[in-house]
Order: sequence, then C-alpha cells, then structure tokens
Amino acid sequence: MTASLPGSVLAVFAHPDDAELWAGATLAHHARHAGVTITVPHHDDVRDAEARKGAAVLGADLHQVPRLDHATVQQLLLDMRPEIVITHPVDDVHPEHRAVASAVLAAVPEPRISTGYPSRFYTCDTYNSLTLDGPVRADVIVDATATFDTKLAALHEHASQPIEQHFGPMAETLGRLWGARIGTRYAEAFTAVPILGCLPGATHL
Repeated sequence: MTASLPGSVLAVFAHPDDAELWAGATLAHHARHAGVTITVPHHDDVRDAEARKGAAVLGADLHQVPRLDHATVQQLLLDMRPEIVITHPVDDVHPEHRAVASAVLAAVPEPRISTGYPSRFYTCDTYNSLTLDGPVRADVIVDATATFDTKLAALHEHASQPIEQHFGPMAETLGRLWGARIGTRYAEAFTAVPILGCLPGATHL
C-alpha cells in the first residue's frame, strides 16, 4: 500500500508548552507536508511570547483564544476543517488538560457531520505516560527521531518554565522509551479516539 502524506493538523492544548512537550516532533514532521495549527488559551505576555516562538520553531501556526470551551473548539473545527485533531487524554492527571480534552471531545461530532472533518482524532502522551486510569494506551507510535531535536529546540523557547530541570529530561526519557518499542531512537505516542463510532485506518497520524 502506498502511504499518503500527513494531513493538516489542529492541536488543541491547555498550556503554551504542551504542544512541544507532548507532540512536538510529530507536529514538526507534519508541518513539513501540511498545515499545522496549535491552539492554546492566552496566558500572560511572557508565556504568550514563548508560545509564538515555540510554534515558529516547529513550523506551525499559533492561534490563541481567551478560553477553550466547547463552543470555541467547535467553531475552530468548522472554520479550519483539519484532517487531524490532537489533544490531551480525557483521563489526564492534570485537571486543566482534562477540561480541554472534554471540550474537544464534545466539539468534534457536529463539524464531522456537517463538513466531513476532522477525519482522525488522537490524544497524546502525558506526565510519565500515566493517566488517572493507568498507563497511556498508544495505538500509534510515531518515529520522532528525525524531528526530535526540533521538538527540544521548541520546548526550550519556554524559558519561564522548568525545562532544564523537569520537562526537558522527561521529554527525553519518554521519547527514548516509546522509541525503544518500535526500534527507533525517539518516538511519540498517540491514542486514537472514535469519531461517531469510527476509528482511523491510516498508518500515520
């Protein structure tokens, strides 16, 4: 079977550094072939500036909104019509991650019915790959080796956060652990979420 190129992505996350931390290498890969938009809520001026810099390193567009609720996400989906949506696990250990994931989950069906998009929906990794319901169950493990340096460079744009002390080492460890599962140096993990009872059949995100 001939593999198609990656499709357009809307990545919806709770915090300015989440895209880089949980899906940065995959987003950087997709950005080489199709449009990638990262959507996060506005924070303070410092973190908003860091979000812009991080997205630019990944080659993605940044779209910030006052808040990420059901109505906001649904309108984004209707306007952008991404092929792929990525967000946090619905059972993430972080309450703000869970809230965003719930908003995305609730928002997806109506745009899919009215526009046909998104066609694929995934949740990403989380802290040490542990959710409230146990370890992350990864349906898709993406080889992130070629763009892992880009992920780390983007993550380090978030200088106000504990990147050197905490998030950077965790990203490195998770990347190596997921990579070991598929025989590569680095990888990122995603879990497919059904849209109206349908799961994706693609061999990549």
